[in-house]
Amino acid sequence: MYYCLQLMDMQWSLGMSMASSNCRNLNSPFVAVLLKIAEPSGSITERSFEMSLPEFKVDIYIYFCVY
Repeated sequence: MYYCLQLMDMQWSLGMSMASSNCRNLNSPFVAVLLKIAEPSGSITERSFEMSLPEFKVDIYIYFCVY
């Protein structure tokens, strides 16, 4: 079965990981994304995820250049 989800809202922020318990000098930028999605049933759900900056650039490129 195929159905479409409707994007209701998108929030994003750019952050910098400075260190972790495994790495004292991480200095790695990341993008945090929060999506609010309306499902066909009418219920609204939120999905959140984080990506490294290179992952975000690839995903944006694929979305705008392929679709």
